[in-house]
Amino acid sequence: QKGVVGKFVEFFGAGLDNLPLADRATIANMAPEYGATCGFFPIDDETLRYLRNSGREESRISLVEAYAKENGFWRDEDYAPVYTDTLHLDMGTIVPAISGPKRPQDYVALDMAKDAFRNEMQNTFDRPMDKEVAVEGEDYTLSSGKVVIASITSCTNTSNPYVMIGAGLVARKAAALGLTRKPWVKTSLAPGSQVVSAYLEAADLQKDLDKIGFNLVGYGCTTCIGNSGPIQAELSKAIADGDLVATSVLSGNRNFEGRISPDVRANYLASPPLVVAYALAGTMDINLTTDPLGQDAQGNDVFLKDIWPSSQEIAELVEQTVTRASFQSKYADVFKGDEKWQAVETTDSQTYDWPATSTYVQNPPYFLGMDKEPGTIRNIKNARVLALLGDMITTDHISPAGSFKDTTPAGQYLVERQVPLREFNSYGSRRGNHEVMMRGTFANIRIKNEMLDGTEGGYTKGPDGTQTSIFEAAMDYQENGIPLVIFGGEQYGAGSSRDWAAKGTALLGVKAVISESFERIHRSNLVGMGVIPFEFTNGESRKSLGLTGDELVSINGLDSIQPLQEVSCDITKPDGEVLSIKLKCRIDTAIEIEYIEHGGVLHYVLRNLAKAS
Repeated sequence: QKGVVGKFVEFFGAGLDNLPLADRATIANMAPEYGATCGFFPIDDETLRYLRNSGREESRISLVEAYAKENGFWRDEDYAPVYTDTLHLDMGTIVPAISGPKRPQDYVALDMAKDAFRNEMQNTFDRPMDKEVAVEGEDYTLSSGKVVIASITSCTNTSNPYVMIGAGLVARKAAALGLTRKPWVKTSLAPGSQVVSAYLEAADLQKDLDKIGFNLVGYGCTTCIGNSGPIQAELSKAIADGDLVATSVLSGNRNFEGRISPDVRANYLASPPLVVAYALAGTMDINLTTDPLGQDAQGNDVFLKDIWPSSQEIAELVEQTVTRASFQSKYADVFKGDEKWQAVETTDSQTYDWPATSTYVQNPPYFLGMDKEPGTIRNIKNARVLALLGDMITTDHISPAGSFKDTTPAGQYLVERQVPLREFNSYGSRRGNHEVMMRGTFANIRIKNEMLDGTEGGYTKGPDGTQTSIFEAAMDYQENGIPLVIFGGEQYGAGSSRDWAAKGTALLGVKAVISESFERIHRSNLVGMGVIPFEFTNGESRKSLGLTGDELVSINGLDSIQPLQEVSCDITKPDGEVLSIKLKCRIDTAIEIEYIEHGGVLHYVLRNLAKAS
């Protein structure tokens, strides 16, 4: 493997001759998952074909071509940029694969998926494969590995007509042979665009998807961000009672722990056609390349190869149905909105009229008590530890995502405001209300705070040393004017950039995050919210120092800090022993020092706007 964090990754070479723009867009859009600053492809005839086919004006297309050629961006036989480093991939070696059960980079070749899942059950989840649990009111049982959610979702690959048409053809062939989803699988289809529905209907494939359960549920973010809704209550109870490892298979970008569903521990990313196949199989404990998916009406085994469409079948249908006219018709009035959007009442004002009783949108407190002039960066004295976290704590562990229960701090907030449980919706839908979001920060159901003994979820020790929610502890510390720090391991903040991972951290009163290393974007976002990131030096870590979370932390030298400067840190243990270590301050640039002085980038921008006016 070669790390590409902080890199601009261009995909080039003769293989692009056979790679449609939709495939290129999928690869480029996954840049946050493979860690690059961006992933991109050169501009060529395929780019122009896509622009033309998706309804762009000829004048715009001509401008793109001329600009690319004039500036050396155009790919032809003479295209030869100079790179700082290169990697070679033989596209002929690529095989069908999925990713899981916890991270997008957990690559698993399809023919090894069954063995890989069994290995995860033994080494990661430490649970038996063969435990059967009865489902109340149903004539089947559940066991670990059963797929309870199969969703064609995500803005990334539902924008790719080749995989969407492919999924429709798999559904058509399966339905013709009498196959359908297993009864415990919750299926859904949520494209990112109405154009997808247009070409699925034009190809007469939507009815085939409907037959096996992939009904249209809407357009936009659903299962990928935890908006799939609850699974059948009886299934949820069986999973909990049996302590089973239920699985999901989705065509999304991300499968981090706790993101998809509170009932699902193992989440796998797959192409839309494979999502359909796993819905038919109903389990991860299967080798799709050799084992039958089910039986036809005559009792004959049906294999994946029997329902898999050829590349020619897919290409012909794409050519027939994905047309310039369909894009133009769907996007002609895209900014007008529907009747409900047009009926939204607005006030004739230059500022937003914050609705006092809304549980979806509230005026955030970022600018309360803000002075006209910036402050100074102060040393951190006798801070308490809010959380002691391990390696690869992702922004999905930190940032509120998915559904939440009425027993959580966020749920209690809504209950107190007479919002019934069925109307809680998800964190994502309430991201405009900081009161909900800060209560959900570090509340991921799979996060483990090492201050507690193996407890999962957003818990910590409060000021009195007893277990409480991270939100309640943070509020108690804030009320007493006590600063907070968080300790982490390697790759803290990995995963896709998420603003609330930094905003929620700041609102909880955290002044510093100390880890072995940071993911690039989250480090930057922490600085942007006025939280200072620090890295251990000299090979030290929370483990080597024997930290328990009961210590007091003081960081000095911040009043004269320079970019990437090492500063002294004193960690006082409960018995009075003081560990004096050096930390590398990850304020990386001079302008970031200004951001911290201002209290964050929002304050920096607002003060500059005020001065300019």
